[in-house]
Amino acid sequence: MNIGDRFPDLLGKDSAGKEIRLSDYPGMKFIIYFYPKDNTPGCTAEACNLRDNFDVFKGMGYQVIGVSKDSEASHQKFAEKFQLQFPLVADTDHKLCELAGVWRMKKMAGREYMGIVRTTFITDTDGVVSDVIEKVKTKEAAAQIFALLDGRNDINPAP
Repeated sequence: MNIGDRFPDLLGKDSAGKEIRLSDYPGMKFIIYFYPKDNTPGCTAEACNLRDNFDVFKGMGYQVIGVSKDSEASHQKFAEKFQLQFPLVADTDHKLCELAGVWRMKKMAGREYMGIVRTTFITDTDGVVSDVIEKVKTKEAAAQIFALLDGRNDINPAP
């Protein structure tokens, strides 16, 4: 996904098996973040950082949606354990990850494998990508988003 590309309306199923559609959030813009794996240190830090700023994002007109290749059951445990208020899409076949361009060859400890490259997409109300954050700092994910939106003068938190 690049700036100007549109996410599909149907993203997939969440931890409860409910289909997540952008059209279920009329008038909302989106923060769609892709992360490698539930319950890992970096992914937990990122999710909790977004959780702690969720009400501010919501007040600004943004819905947060997380995506990884973990199962619905894994997402359910992760969301409950860390009290995440936003949906986590179970992209077990990594089709959405491939569409977004975040399913790539990775290297760790000398081995190569396909996996999710941590990336955050900001969209308008139609799901059209307006910004992409490719080098996400897990403990500062929300601050990165705020800085980006501030640079576009798109910070208008609700009173």
